[in-house]
Amino acid sequence: MNDRAPFDGKLVIVGFGSVARASLPLIERHLGLPPGRITLIAPDALAGAEHGSRHLRLALNRGNYRATLAPLLSRGDFLLNLAVGVSSADLIQFAHEVGASYLDTGLDVWDEEWDSRHMTASERSNYALRERIRPLSGSHKPTAVVTHGANPGLVNHFVKQALLDLAAELLPDTPAPLRRRDWGVLARRLGVRVMHIAEHDSQRAPGPVASDEFINTWSVDGFVAECRQPAELGWGSHERAMPGDGHRHRHGTRASIYLERPGASVRARSWTPHAGPCHGFLITHGETVSLADYFTLRDRDGALYRPTVHYVYRPCDAALASLHDMAARNWAPPARQRILFDEISGGSDTLGVLLAGHARNAYWYGSQLTVEAARALAPHNNATTLQVAAGVVSGMLWALANPGRGLVEPEDMDHAAVLAFAAPYLGELGGVYTDWTPLDGRGELFREALDPDDPWQFRNVRVR
Repeated sequence: MNDRAPFDGKLVIVGFGSVARASLPLIERHLGLPPGRITLIAPDALAGAEHGSRHLRLALNRGNYRATLAPLLSRGDFLLNLAVGVSSADLIQFAHEVGASYLDTGLDVWDEEWDSRHMTASERSNYALRERIRPLSGSHKPTAVVTHGANPGLVNHFVKQALLDLAAELLPDTPAPLRRRDWGVLARRLGVRVMHIAEHDSQRAPGPVASDEFINTWSVDGFVAECRQPAELGWGSHERAMPGDGHRHRHGTRASIYLERPGASVRARSWTPHAGPCHGFLITHGETVSLADYFTLRDRDGALYRPTVHYVYRPCDAALASLHDMAARNWAPPARQRILFDEISGGSDTLGVLLAGHARNAYWYGSQLTVEAARALAPHNNATTLQVAAGVVSGMLWALANPGRGLVEPEDMDHAAVLAFAAPYLGELGGVYTDWTPLDGRGELFREALDPDDPWQFRNVRVR
């Protein structure tokens, strides 16, 4: 995949939040798109004003999206969906109909649908969102890349690279996987029982966090929506006990479970090179569902092998304070929001995957990007947004280089090609082994560890 692919079509970007603003410099740099061929659709009055792109000041909804998009998109164009509260399934279907390529960073439904009090916890899950788009798959359709930012997106590729690193250490001379099942066989042979998406954001800014204000280093709307969804995780074949508040889905692949609790109310233990052991939140993410399904090995009786997969997120201090305030207000959305950019005084975003349970215990692979490095690499960015923007633009380049592939998840892509493009924007990229386990440091004081002979049981990982 070439790191520069001049694109002679039109680009329509839905939503102009922190990720869209961060991605535009990379889009211009690598796709050679002048502002005149870019249309931004967002209700924000300032969207794109400094960029010079055409701006339609409106919010897409179920009633207006076709009439709005029809004059803007035709065969060979690109639809980039970076909005919150916009139906992924409807936009993918429309892009397929007109012959346009498509990419989003996460699956969503229309805002009015989320507002329904009749939706069950299962229906609010990322598992359910993924099941909605699965009927749109099929060959010979324009390429539609779904869930491809940093996480989900780049982290899915980190998993494959981490497995290859482990194989070089533990299973030398093993051929590289060629097909989906080969990856599952490799993970099983290596003894990988757990895959954490382990992220620690240490970016800091001066000043207190006001009540009823949410401060973050990336989309506040996106993070608040994730926090309020039920916690969910890919459920491993090694797990011995279903959580008391856990439930299986009754349809689809059944590779994941969900908890009857908001993700931001569930804490889990993990480890990153930046901070070592930490407690983070078990926030729902699309990669926990797709990775668990991708690595499942099945027979007639069910799953022979599946790793437990979930996200453990320790947000920046300001977002952490905001999150506690929102929880204290019974999860009511904040009245005000602010995204940190120029006021960030230091810190980094350490984003990677922790593969555990194998002969070397645990291996973390990912990106350690400082805010200073992010600012030097691209304007309008902090460490978090640049990691996402690298995922967005690498996914766009892959889609343009691979037309006619239909619906594509990150696991379906060439991980090496994607990471080769993204690497220059990710700071320190690499892996490190650790002897840490979820039982470390708990001693006699903490007797809630229910499986001392198997540290990688989820009930050891979960914080009670």
